[in-house]
Amino acid sequence: MQGSREYEMNWDLDVIFAGGSESEEFQGYLGDIEENIADLSNKVQAFNPRVVDDVTDIADIVASLETTMKKLRESFAFISCLSAQNVKDQGAALLVAKRSELSAKLSSVTTIFNQKLTTIPDGLWDEMLQNNVVKEVIFFLNETRDSAKNLLAAEQEVLINDLAVDGYHAWGQMYETIVGSMSVEIEEDGEVNSYSVGQASNKLSSPDAEFRKYVFQQISKAWEDNADLFGQTLNHLAGFRLQKYKHRGWDNVLKEPLQINRMKEETLQAMWNAISNNKHHFVAYLNKKAELIGKEKLSIYDIGAPLSKSVKKVSYTDGADFIVKYFREFSPKMANFAQMAFEKRWIEAEDRPGKRPGGFCTSFPDSGQTRIFMTYSGTSSNISTLAHELGHAYHQHVMNDIHGLNQRYAMNVAETASTFAELIVADASVKNAESRQEKLELLEDKVQRSIAFFMNIHARFLFETRFYEERKQGMVSVKRLNELMIEAQKEAYSDALGEYDPNFWSSKLHFHITGTPFYNFPYTFGYLFSLGIYAHAQKTSNFEDGYIRLLQDTGRMNVEDLAMKHLNVDLTKPDFWEDAIALCVKDVEEFVSL
Repeated sequence: MQGSREYEMNWDLDVIFAGGSESEEFQGYLGDIEENIADLSNKVQAFNPRVVDDVTDIADIVASLETTMKKLRESFAFISCLSAQNVKDQGAALLVAKRSELSAKLSSVTTIFNQKLTTIPDGLWDEMLQNNVVKEVIFFLNETRDSAKNLLAAEQEVLINDLAVDGYHAWGQMYETIVGSMSVEIEEDGEVNSYSVGQASNKLSSPDAEFRKYVFQQISKAWEDNADLFGQTLNHLAGFRLQKYKHRGWDNVLKEPLQINRMKEETLQAMWNAISNNKHHFVAYLNKKAELIGKEKLSIYDIGAPLSKSVKKVSYTDGADFIVKYFREFSPKMANFAQMAFEKRWIEAEDRPGKRPGGFCTSFPDSGQTRIFMTYSGTSSNISTLAHELGHAYHQHVMNDIHGLNQRYAMNVAETASTFAELIVADASVKNAESRQEKLELLEDKVQRSIAFFMNIHARFLFETRFYEERKQGMVSVKRLNELMIEAQKEAYSDALGEYDPNFWSSKLHFHITGTPFYNFPYTFGYLFSLGIYAHAQKTSNFEDGYIRLLQDTGRMNVEDLAMKHLNVDLTKPDFWEDAIALCVKDVEEFVSL
């Protein structure tokens, strides 16, 4: 960006579908999707998996499936944006229900198709995969066929999908509805203001320790007031999953999340073991920070506390320029993409009430666009979030030219591009710090990410694993959920904190998301995998094109093969993880010495 032009903080959705939740154009688009699903259903019903000539049919189904899924993802993205920008938009709430209905319809059709694939004899299957159209999506089809072998009969899986609309997914929607109606009362300068949960959470970065504690207590009170309701949503979501797993004959609650993330359990264990072996370095940081802010032990709400009394605020436009500048030093293509996203208003960043808490990036594959949602209040953490979401957006951008069915990358590799983008900005800003104090604060911002991924996320993983084991025996009380949460936090933080957050299970949206179970470990995987890529990038002259090729492979390989092909490393062994963590330990050591 040149000159003094300011970037707008509100996204432009009208360029995709004009009229918001009342859009007639969007209603027409939903009608097209219903027709696409009906057409696909007819093709799947007619498909005979035991006839050699049907290789043309399978190619036709693949083409139809690509079109339908692209349109469906486009509609889902639009609905997500509408419901996030205004939690009180009744029209958007109706569209969220429509989204579940369409998802169930397509899921029923694909379930039948997937089951038919399992009945194709191996010899005929190998012959079919030689077809040019089919060959392009060979990984997708093999994965689909193998997964279907672990499922129930098609009619039972279809029934589960149909019942999930007003059962399983409805609990997730109920959670979002309750959160959307919540407000947090905070007194400032003698005046009481009402804030959304997202706005109130931004105030936890205050340099005033007493105010931080007060805000944390007010936020906790809001969650406690609704704890019984959230206890219901969490228990019933888990109960639905466990019933489904029981009927499929699955014992391990990690089977589905590992399958979704295309990774082996050995890889997951190698990662957590390496982290546990290195926790002491990060405890040293927590202890040093406690000393710096004059406390014996940090409370959980002190972890993100600034080190100086004056918190530097950066305007949205300056934050954007900062990101583009440092992206450009590493990857001109990524910098150009980010600048375009700011100029074309692909980002909703305004700090206002009525928005959903948190941040996300969503893809519009039919129109080749993305949108980023967050609440920007000028902190260094906000700039990190913005860079993180732009990493997601760039990942989708480089996928736009490949087959739609090869764009379905899992969450763990999705988090790779985002944390990689964050790393570029964080590392460059530390190197370019203008004073010792600024360097200390920027270094701390980097270490904060390690704390989040190695301790906060680990606590979520430990909590969820243990909660599911107890849920197998029946409903888990709110009191017990609080106990499980504190136990998990104590273990994950190596008991380095003086106060924990028993309500975290209710306040974290990720525990209540229905699309992906165990919405936690993929973040840590993505963080460490991106560190490995970053270390590799610093040793490679023409890395940009290689990085793009790696991203383009994320939807058509499992993670172990991806790492071996592009980085020549074995993820099931501790070495890769230890090396990546060592980069984080270096930051801690520099912080402590400063």
